[in-house]
Amino acid sequence: MIVDGFFIAGTIVCALTVVLGIVAAVIRDHPDDYAIVSLGLVELFLVVYAVAAAVRQAGGEAIAGEAWEFWGYIATALLIPVIAFWWAVSDKTRWSNVVLAAAGATVFVMLFRMEQIWDGVLPA
Repeated sequence: MIVDGFFIAGTIVCALTVVLGIVAAVIRDHPDDYAIVSLGLVELFLVVYAVAAAVRQAGGEAIAGEAWEFWGYIATALLIPVIAFWWAVSDKTRWSNVVLAAAGATVFVMLFRMEQIWDGVLPA
């Protein structure tokens, strides 16, 4: 797998969300603004990532793996922060913070897989 700037940025944003979600779960009984905003940053990153991927693909850079799988991962990853946000807004318990952290971790794993599909690296 080739590590590029998008992967590094995504890793940082997802790690920030995981850390803030865990810290908020430890010290608070409900989701705080920082944890929710960090999830918004994950969603913003995913939108930028999808637009950049579309531009790269339209510019002639081919996806080494299956294109439908790559775009399926992007579509699914875009839904995860939205669902976690609504969970955090509707359920004001400590567990909402854990859901926010889990959403960041899940998006990171999906981003890792998207990079593998783009570069053509088969999973072990």
